[in-house]
Amino acid sequence: MSEQASKAKWIDRFKKMGIAAFLFFFIKGLVWLAIFFGLGKYLKDYFGG
Repeated sequence: MSEQASKAKWIDRFKKMGIAAFLFFFIKGLVWLAIFFGLGKYLKDYFGG
């Protein structure tokens, strides 16, 4: 499969998902990042880093 055909397949998939699904996964990713950064900071402070 060529690079362009693969790229077109992903773009088509995103268009089918819709903006609501995109925003859902985007926000979910940001929440997980916030959780892990907060957990890392907490553990660093807890163990005296």
